[in-house]
Amino acid sequence: MRSRGGSMVRLAMPFKAAVQRFAFLILIGSASALLVLGKADVFMVERFRMAVDDFALPLLGTLAEPVQAAHAMVTEAEHLWWLRSDNERLRAENARLLAFAAETRQLVGQNARLKALLHVTPDPSESFVSARVIADTGGPFVRTMLLNAGAQNGVRLGQAVIGETGEPALVGRIVEVGRRTSRILLLTDLNARVPVVLEKSRQRAVVAGDNSDLLRLDYLPPGMVVSPGDRVMTSGSGGLFPPGLAVGVVTRVTKSLVQVTPFIDRHRVDLVSVIRYSMPPPEADPTPPATAALAPGLR
Repeated sequence: MRSRGGSMVRLAMPFKAAVQRFAFLILIGSASALLVLGKADVFMVERFRMAVDDFALPLLGTLAEPVQAAHAMVTEAEHLWWLRSDNERLRAENARLLAFAAETRQLVGQNARLKALLHVTPDPSESFVSARVIADTGGPFVRTMLLNAGAQNGVRLGQAVIGETGEPALVGRIVEVGRRTSRILLLTDLNARVPVVLEKSRQRAVVAGDNSDLLRLDYLPPGMVVSPGDRVMTSGSGGLFPPGLAVGVVTRVTKSLVQVTPFIDRHRVDLVSVIRYSMPPPEADPTPPATAALAPGLR
């Protein structure tokens, strides 16, 4: 048996040596043959490849099912974890809002009682006209917008125009009124001036436009401390604008300049509200004229 095995090995040695010597040539020949075969009969190669794909598809689908199931389980677990964290956050926020609502109701009632005791004059009435911006006629020297609401809708000269950014924010004021259209002079226009107040310090000032996207804070007293982040609101001085409308936030402070970034971006203004705000007319003086107290002969 041992001699027979040795003879087989001796017979295979020349064949093995020949294969090792010509392996590189054999590989080149096989590759060339495959290329020639692919060029000669593309349809046959395509059919063979499709047959292999058809055979492997069920196997690949079977192998992919556990992976897909595991991925779905991980995704569902992440979703449940985010839902739990959102639920906890919403519960805490709801508790804060409930406490805030209760405190607000108490303050509103207390405010109403104090006003009744002090005979406080009520604020001027307000109503709104909603309109859409139909044209932005801005240019290098003018910042205005055209609205699709006019005199027939109750729009009047000088009325304030606000937009929504989570709170009413001033856009500008009405400067031209037609029957069905009106024109807004934006805060950033060179001719725009609005009396304002700093929310924290309650210091009064005036914001002015300069045809850029920023506002300038003017008429501040010397030595007044203004910091970036201070909110600027309308003061209501002069009775043209309602007090408390958001204007912007201080973003730059230097020795000679305080710049304010408006809350409203004019490039994104679409829907606005025109505030029909009017001061109450002065009441008639109940005191009779001085001549009414004189005797008939002295008139």
